[in-house]
Parts: sequence; C-alpha cells; structure tokens
Amino acid sequence: MKPHQEQEEDEERLRQRKLEESLEIKSLRRIISAYLNYPEAAEEDVKRYERSFRKLPPSHKALLSHYPLKFQSLRRCISINSYFIFNMLQAFEPPLDMSQDIDDCGELHFERPPDDGNVCSHESTTARGSCSKLDEACCGEPSNVMSKLEEGLTANEEVQVEGCHGSDPGSCLAGEENNKRAAECCGNHVSDSNGNVLSSPRDWLDPSFQLHVPLVDVDKVRCIIRNIVRDWALEGQKERDQCYKPILEELNSLFPSRCNKSPPTCLVPGAGLGRLALEISCLGFVSQGNEFSYYMMISSSFILNQTQNAGEWIVYPWIHSNCNSLSDSDQLRPVSFPDIHPASAGIAEGFSMCGGDFVEVYSDPSQVEN
Repeated sequence: MKPHQEQEEDEERLRQRKLEESLEIKSLRRIISAYLNYPEAAEEDVKRYERSFRKLPPSHKALLSHYPLKFQSLRRCISINSYFIFNMLQAFEPPLDMSQDIDDCGELHFERPPDDGNVCSHESTTARGSCSKLDEACCGEPSNVMSKLEEGLTANEEVQVEGCHGSDPGSCLAGEENNKRAAECCGNHVSDSNGNVLSSPRDWLDPSFQLHVPLVDVDKVRCIIRNIVRDWALEGQKERDQCYKPILEELNSLFPSRCNKSPPTCLVPGAGLGRLALEISCLGFVSQGNEFSYYMMISSSFILNQTQNAGEWIVYPWIHSNCNSLSDSDQLRPVSFPDIHPASAGIAEGFSMCGGDFVEVYSDPSQVEN
C-alpha cells in the first residue's frame, strides 16, 4: 500500500470520527436542553389549565373554586422538580468536550482536546461507548466541579410541603419562604443560603447553548422523573419485586457458590437508571449496566455517584398527568429518593455503567475477554 493512500485513509478515519463526535455533541446538547426546558414547558401546561378554567361559566367555576390554589401548588412542585434537575445537570460530567464549536453543517471546530473526566472510553471505527464506575475506587477521583451548592431539600425539610395533600391544595403555600430556593434554580444560577448568586461551573449550561426542543423531548424528562420512582423509591418496591426479583433469584440459583476472589460477571443491557445492575452487584457479581439513552445515563450517574443519603431528594412525579388520580392529594404527592444510599448498599468491586449501543460497544475487540 502506498504511503499517500495510508495518509488518505487516516484522514478519512479522522474526518469520520470528528463527524460522529459532532453528531453526538449535538445530540447531547439537545438532551440537556430538554432538561433545561422542563420548567418552561411545565409552566405552559399550567397556563393552559388556567386559560381553560377562565373560559368556564361561573356556575362551573364555583364547583372548582379550589383550582386557582391548585395551580399555585403545581408551580411550586414544578420548581422543586426543577431544583433536582438543575443540581443533577451541575454534577454531570459529559464524555465529550461540550465547549467545542459546531457549525450548521455539523462540523467541529476544536478549541481544546476532549476531557474525559471520570469516563473510560471504548472506541471502534463505528461506535463510541463510555463506561463510568461508581465512586473513586473504580474510576478515578469523583468530580469536584460542582462545589457544594445550597443543600437539597430533604425529607425533613419537606414537612410543609405535605400540607398541600389535604382538601385545600393552597395550604402548602404557607411554606413559600422555605421553598424559595427551589424556585431560584429555574434559571441558570443557584443561590446560597445567604441569597448570593453562585455562578454556574458548567459553561455548557449557559443559555447560549440551550436549544428550543420539541415537547416530545421534554416528555422524556417527565418520563425519567416517573422512572426514578420505579427504580429508586419505596413506592416502586412492588414493581421492582415483580420485575427484578425473578432475575435475582435465577442468578442465585445458577451461581449458588460465588467466590469473592473470582466472582462471576453479569452484563445488564438496557440498564435504565441502574437499580437492577446495582442489585446484581450486591449479590456478589461483577456487574456492568449498559444503557444507550443519555436521558437515563445522566440521571443514573447522579443517583449512583452524587447522592449522599437515602431520601435526599424529593420530586413530584404525578403532577403532569390529570388521569388516574382520585384526588388532588394523589396528584400532588411527593416522592423521596433514593430509598437506599447506593454507595453503602454493599456493592461488589467492579460495578460500573457503560453508555452506548449494546451491539456496537460490545462488538469492540477490547470486550472479547470481558
């Protein structure tokens, strides 16, 4: 093979890799924008409810006299959901350099080499996968980029929130001052306990990076909030027992005698938010979860690596649906998570989560002996 042909092939591979990376960055920006657009999209829903309410005749409004207060309660719940989302994005370590400039043709203009942070990359000519492990013992030091911002709402601080579960949804408004910090997170800054604005350590969270995304993208964010309940809340225990328990029991029966020095390995495709992969690790397996969706990976990474205590965070997963609720208290019910502290759950050494398409990532030659 002639030298100039080799050079041309190398240049073509580099060009293809840059193109794939530019597409991945654009996709990731769109997903991050969907998270950031959550408060605005949710507010539009509430405004739509208000417009419909105002069109009702007086006799019908009298039957729904509590609705104006309920709308206020919905806004406060949206603010608390947004507070969690923004803290999650602050802690996210992108596997790619999000500061790279991408033009309209999808081409990358490199300003500096990508910083992989806590991400271990497996690359082939056709696919890219990234693998992040729980805690610093597995994959380097954890991120220190997100300084300790204002403490998240805990279950104890949420006592006043529960006041909105009675017949009067407006009763939860008595705690407006205590919930002020949650509302402040809807912008791209967070305030400390003294009200001082802390600048965002994430340049890619700047409004100039935020895209206007279709509502279907924001619906995926709402789906993630509901999935958190299934995988990481006490309310999801029954569903986990139905879905995960048979798998755990089968693994126990197939590998009754597991050696700590040479534990069996288990791969979990479509791992979602990572609970099943963690439960398998707790049985003594070297467990790796594989997930294609960045929506899932951003959230699972935060829960697995950043939560400090069980019940540390609170979300309102049901506020976006007016169906299948017997009362307003059902719709406005808070859910605390995680139900366990992942780092203290007794996971086996080697537990990790790997992002990417299952077939492409595990077709890489580096995976043959794993």
